Amino acid sequence: MKGQIMPAIVQIDRQHLKELTHEVRETLATEFMIEKEEAPQAKAFTAVNLWKIQREMRSANLNFKSNF
Repeated sequence: MKGQIMPAIVQIDRQHLKELTHEVRETLATEFMIEKEEAPQAKAFTAVNLWKIQREMRSANLNFKSNF
C-alpha cells in the first residue's frame, strides 16, 4: 500500500486549469424573501395523555389474558 501513494502535486493541463479558474458573474435575486420552515413544536405531556396510555395498557392486558 505504501507504494500506491498519490503524488503530492497534481498536474493539470492548461485547458482544465482555465475552466476551473474562469470567473462566473451572476446576478443575485435580493428582493425575494426566503421563508423559513418552522419546526413543529411538541405538545406538552398532560394528565390526559397519561390516562389514555394507562387505559390502552389495561385494554391490551385484558385482551391478552382472555386469549388463554
